[in-house]
Amino acid sequence: MNIEIQKVGNTARLVLNGRFDFNSYQDFNQHADQIMSDGSIGQFAVDFENVKYIDSSALGMLLLLKERATSVSKTVLLVNCKGAVYQALELGNFHRLFTIQ
Repeated sequence: MNIEIQKVGNTARLVLNGRFDFNSYQDFNQHADQIMSDGSIGQFAVDFENVKYIDSSALGMLLLLKERATSVSKTVLLVNCKGAVYQALELGNFHRLFTIQ
């Protein structure tokens, strides 16, 4: 999976491209750490526009991300969720924990 960080104002967008699964763990966490350590960022958006597949380990990574973000007073949004990604998030009741756009 390829990951790109885009910053606009106090929002950082983590743009994912490819399969979001266990193999993405290290790369995802490295990029998330960059955003978590940036004091000028208050909002963190994970962009699923180019993700066609997500597995349970990726859902776990999102839960850990939410926990870490909350501990440093950042909010997390899940954006451009569609198809199989949206279905996995919906089945996991992620709409109760995250703002999904």
